Amino acid sequence: MWALAPIYFKALNNVSALDVLAHRVIWSFLLTFAILFALRKHRAILSALSQRRTALGLLASTTIIALNWGVFIWAIQENRILSASLGYYINPIISVFLGMMFLGERLNLVRKIAIALCLFAVVLEIVRFGSVPYIALFLATSFGLYGLIRKRLGVDSFVGMAVETGLLCPLAIGYILLSPNDSARLINNEWQTNMLLFLAGPVSMLPLLCFSAAANRISLGALGFFQYIGPTGMFILAVLVYGETFSAEKVTTFSIIWIALLLLVSHSVRQFLKQQHRKPSD
Repeated sequence: MWALAPIYFKALNNVSALDVLAHRVIWSFLLTFAILFALRKHRAILSALSQRRTALGLLASTTIIALNWGVFIWAIQENRILSASLGYYINPIISVFLGMMFLGERLNLVRKIAIALCLFAVVLEIVRFGSVPYIALFLATSFGLYGLIRKRLGVDSFVGMAVETGLLCPLAIGYILLSPNDSARLINNEWQTNMLLFLAGPVSMLPLLCFSAAANRISLGALGFFQYIGPTGMFILAVLVYGETFSAEKVTTFSIIWIALLLLVSHSVRQFLKQQHRKPSD
């Protein structure tokens, strides 16, 4: 779903990134709350907020995911899909590092080499090409921190999403009312644009709910493994569909990151095969 997200946000190029973000928050909240109400889990929101540690944790994750959403939308609309793609290629490696630092997950030689290659790629782009991949670094780090916080909290994915979007909803409504852009308010738009803005709810909610549910069930390292699909789809869209330039510095940076990810993938496959081989036959 994340791999195809740029198609949706490109279709909203006539609406500013902040306006899209505001609608994304509002419709995500309404949809999530409706699902919670249907499942009779709406009281769990009050339960989560009544615990100080959980409430503060969700406030932190709310802030992080709002910034992540905003930068991602802006990057897509400004033809920086390659930078966003690079960020989500780096993100699994950031997740591995955060898992080691804060959750006590073991860091074997392959993961150490992958992290070292990631750092080398970033430093090389800064030193050799004189550019800081700030969009990629921000998206990777912010989403890695979001996954870490949600994993440590262990809050139900629906409840966490409802709280996060609920905390942002008053700000989003206030922004829409005060926005200088006519496109922020539904009454000024064509029905096609409004339909796309309504879809911001499911487009935003479904991938995040899947991510949050997975973060509560598997290690951050394993979670990172499945995230390679998203940036690959974004990369293909950027180069083959939207015609972004795959410059020399991007070729170098992406190549090093791909080598790091290839090491992680091959190691994970070998570990999986070993585990399958050790299982007794039926």
